[in-house]
Amino acid sequence: MADDEERIALFVDFENLAIGARDRGGDLDMSVVMDALSERGRVVVRRAYADWTLFSSHRQGVVAQRIEMIEITQRQGMNKKNAADIKMAVDAIELAFQREFITTFVVASGDSDFTPLVSKLRELNRRVIGIGVEGSTSELLPGACDEFLFYERLVGTGEPPKATRTRARRSGAAPAANGGTGDLAEVSRLVTQTLRGLKRSTDGPVISSMIKRAILRKDPTFSEGDYGFRTWGELLRHLESKQVVELHPGSAEGDPAADFPTSGGGEEKAFGLLRDVVGDLEKRSGSPPLSGLKNELRKRQGGFSEKNYGYSGFLQFAKAASAKGHVDLEWNDDGEDYYLSTVAR
Repeated sequence: MADDEERIALFVDFENLAIGARDRGGDLDMSVVMDALSERGRVVVRRAYADWTLFSSHRQGVVAQRIEMIEITQRQGMNKKNAADIKMAVDAIELAFQREFITTFVVASGDSDFTPLVSKLRELNRRVIGIGVEGSTSELLPGACDEFLFYERLVGTGEPPKATRTRARRSGAAPAANGGTGDLAEVSRLVTQTLRGLKRSTDGPVISSMIKRAILRKDPTFSEGDYGFRTWGELLRHLESKQVVELHPGSAEGDPAADFPTSGGGEEKAFGLLRDVVGDLEKRSGSPPLSGLKNELRKRQGGFSEKNYGYSGFLQFAKAASAKGHVDLEWNDDGEDYYLSTVAR
């Protein structure tokens, strides 16, 4: 067994997943869940909690995946759902103390009641993956996990996760042409912002897997599949073809180092746009101030954002354009603003 191989313990709130899947128009298929986890490491513990008299039709599928069925029988005066939740939480914490070799816990439920369990497991230095059905998943739970997988995404059916739809609505995104549901400008901005932050805080090269892990810390529901790509590497190669990033051989095969293009890439076109807008405004009314200039660029290029090119703000973008000789940028005390002018070429 490789030392860096993840050892996974799976705990399933079966009632939550099964009812959620049923409400979405299908039966819960645990083989889909197990396939996803097997891609991430060795699943050494598999337990599902339910009153199995109510889910007898699922028994065969659960047994086929070698999942231990923990019986939570309904008792007089006791809420069986609370009983299952408590038993599952106690077992997970107990296992965390008894089996130090387990590196990752999977909490398969969309119930926000498991948020404290997730937090405690992370305090114990365990990675936590959540799994839930979108329609029955609390908004609190995904953000508490290191990674969150929506069942619909694993099956390959249904709508994109809520977080993805929210991102798309904010940016006015249309479905991606290659089959994804997210906005490619949105994922480009996410990658460049993350790359910029890692370059500031990391000595040495930034490898692609570091970017993916950092993005998952920002948004545990992130998946390149929502943007129409089969793998993370495929997404990065697409961004390289668009001159958003530049890839170089990394320390491990299949995990290249990523950087901003040395030639300037897509930002050179953005600098050119800035230069053209400043030149036109100069002809009409003299050197324009920095305030309001971003809106002028957006009139020429809808959806323009300096964040697409890895800059945290428009002033930083303008200073970079000035440093590379596209425009002049000077502070004016009277106007209390920076003023821009074109550079003779």
